Amino acid sequence: MFTNGVALVEAAHLPLQIGIMPQSTFTVLIVIAAVLLLAGFITAIALSVRAERRRRLAETLEKRRDDEVQYAFVINPSKPQAATQRLHIQEFCRAKGLNRIRFYDTQLDKDGRACALEALEDGADVVIAVGGDGTVRTVASAVSGTGHALGIIPIGTGNLFARNMGIPVDDIDAALTVATSHGSRLVDMGRLRLLDHPEDDHGHAFLIIAGIGFDAAMIDDTDPALKANISWLAYFVGGIKNLFAPKFRGNLTITSADGSTHSIKNLDFRTIMAGNCGQIPVFSLMPAASYDDGILDFEIIDTTGGILGWANLFGDVVHQTITGKPEQNPLSTNSTVEQVQGITAEITLEKPAKAQVDGDMLPETKHIRFSVDQRALIVRVPDTSTLKTAQVAAANATSDFAETTSILEPIK
Repeated sequence: MFTNGVALVEAAHLPLQIGIMPQSTFTVLIVIAAVLLLAGFITAIALSVRAERRRRLAETLEKRRDDEVQYAFVINPSKPQAATQRLHIQEFCRAKGLNRIRFYDTQLDKDGRACALEALEDGADVVIAVGGDGTVRTVASAVSGTGHALGIIPIGTGNLFARNMGIPVDDIDAALTVATSHGSRLVDMGRLRLLDHPEDDHGHAFLIIAGIGFDAAMIDDTDPALKANISWLAYFVGGIKNLFAPKFRGNLTITSADGSTHSIKNLDFRTIMAGNCGQIPVFSLMPAASYDDGILDFEIIDTTGGILGWANLFGDVVHQTITGKPEQNPLSTNSTVEQVQGITAEITLEKPAKAQVDGDMLPETKHIRFSVDQRALIVRVPDTSTLKTAQVAAANATSDFAETTSILEPIK
């Protein structure tokens, strides 16, 4: 009992530790606080940059002249906000005094191209695509080469072409102002023709990227519902499903701008893509791609070594995104990314493969040709400060109407 009593007395004299935090916990809290402060600082900068861009855009749009011509709005009614946006467009045009408007709804058996052709036949001067990249590319397919302008109201999940053109994707009034006022630029139109499908009467248009192989399989295996919820990130899920799919083999011939041809036989690859615009959210797939240079950027991708090769390929994409140059990461060992520019490319495969244009799937094919229609499409954009498109448009026009710019007087 005595020993226990001593222990109790000694315990009573021990210094109290209440309220004193362990050093490791304190360090962790400091790190978390620093991360939160840094995240807040970055967010504040991003919001400031965004606000400045909005301010400059508003200043630019205030100087534009409304164009009181006949407008055709080709709208994809399957988009969740389509009905609301239709009413908003009507109210906007009414407030602006733009009374010559008409709507054309895409359907399962009537895509944007058919709607745009009908609109042009009905006398539309400007055709405006209201939807995502699929609606934009099919409408553009019909408008390209006619001398009529394309307007874009982006309400899709990716809106990649609108982003590349600087068209606001989160401000419908700003996008409507751009589409219904003077100010345009000439843009190249890519085409992918299925040479083993004689029923096709035209090359399938693309404005961003078309491809055959892994990229098409990835898009085809992407869940539409998931894409609607998380946008382009859903493609990663589709990609994972095809990481260990067999490679493709075929013959490739690329024609350069000077007319010379370059051929590769028995080429093994994961995917071959043709790019008109190389920028996607976060990453740059084709840093050298330009939408008005009259050439396409072809990218031939291959990997070896399973997951290691795909990891190397991801590193290549990150590397060229950071450097802004079409070059591989010097540390890559199990991936190859060959980038070549040209005006056409023809591919003949041993076995049929899936193909895609701007995220829209095409039938399986063994024989395709990529080509480009140089500066054939007139797109209404916010910034036209260094562009003069009206003369070229008038020279190339296939109708009596040629688009006007913010610099030049209308040509009609």
